[in-house]
Amino acid sequence: MSDEERAERHMLEALVCPVTQGRLTYDAAAQELISQTAHLAFPIRNGIPIMLAGEAREVE
Repeated sequence: MSDEERAERHMLEALVCPVTQGRLTYDAAAQELISQTAHLAFPIRNGIPIMLAGEAREVE
């Protein structure tokens, strides 16, 4: 893992769910941040997390 990838991952881990203020899990394959508590997946587009509840998809 490069320094740039480590920095990006560290920044993503600092974000919290805008609905619950809880922890998010990074799904690199789907390019999403998952809130298990809110059952929402927030997309990452062009490297930018979209932290709007209206843009999130529901997950089980």
